[in-house]
Amino acid sequence: MITTKELTKRFGKLVAVDSLTMQVKAGELFGFLGPNGAGKTTTINMLTGLIRPTSGTATICDYDVRTQASQVKAITGLMPDTPHLYETLTGRQFVRFIADLYEIDPKRSGRRMEELLEAFDLTDAADSLIKSYSYGMQKKILLTAVLVHEPRVLFLDEPTSGLDPKSARIARDLLRECCDRGCTVFMTTHVLEIAERVCDRIGIINEGKLVAVGTMEELRQNRTTTDLSLEDIFLELTLDSEDETV
Repeated sequence: MITTKELTKRFGKLVAVDSLTMQVKAGELFGFLGPNGAGKTTTINMLTGLIRPTSGTATICDYDVRTQASQVKAITGLMPDTPHLYETLTGRQFVRFIADLYEIDPKRSGRRMEELLEAFDLTDAADSLIKSYSYGMQKKILLTAVLVHEPRVLFLDEPTSGLDPKSARIARDLLRECCDRGCTVFMTTHVLEIAERVCDRIGIINEGKLVAVGTMEELRQNRTTTDLSLEDIFLELTLDSEDETV
């Protein structure tokens, strides 16, 4: 579903993403991890067509992100780390607006919207203006809007950040259900316990380079002990660069 080959992005002399080559399978919940500034968000922005790669290639469902950006956007959903919402709309109006952009049948999107609003305990607040929402409520209404059109590929940048434990659990369950139906989820998170528990495979990027990728069992291979946590592995692979930035 997602394939990159030597994907690179430079900002002047800074190489934000350096020759990224990887594949993410259909129906997979893929965790993309790394320290701050490692290149996670830049990678997502390239894969979703928000910025152009400097070099290399990337395809989503065999659509080239450079030359077939409109096709890519039609089958993907993006949830950025920081919500950017139309605050003068109500939550329900915003979700309907997103569904209309994707030309989803109103009856179908309406049913899906109400299911998601109920799941996130937003039904009572759905007719209030978004500007009255807390940060966590904004994240939940944005996640509702991303899920309402049932994209084939979901890109989520820190989807559970700012959510209370109950809402974070609901979000994880909904993402798992999406994958069970064949959707591919590409997710960044700094909560390593979540990634270890819910992700099928994990990629770790550091200073723009992919330094590890695989299941937890694969990530533990060739290490001194076989019971390492994801946090142990992550720190082993990234600690030197983090120390240099302190």
